[in-house]
Amino acid sequence: NMPNERESQTTSQAPAIKSAFADDPDMMELVQEFVTDMPVRAREIEALWEQRNRVELLRLAHQLKGASAGYGFESLGLVARTLETSLKQDNADLEALRSQVDDLVSMCNRVSL
Repeated sequence: NMPNERESQTTSQAPAIKSAFADDPDMMELVQEFVTDMPVRAREIEALWEQRNRVELLRLAHQLKGASAGYGFESLGLVARTLETSLKQDNADLEALRSQVDDLVSMCNRVSL
């Protein structure tokens, strides 16, 4: 599927997103677990979008919104919040949702130590 391949190439060239706690040795183990889990989360978001599983996508966006700040990834949390807000709207535009899902997947893939 060519668009996904192009997306992954674009993602790999985008700058990594570092935790605000990158210099905190007490937090690094927790941050590392969060970062390690992100590719799985990205795939889960994509799968839920393809299934049009709005309920689970909303749950995952909400979860990421809350967890991201706690691990020092505020920008990821903001993108998750945007998607969560849109998913709560019954009349949400499908193209806008697709763009927000892509943004969140891209952010998940850029999270780094």
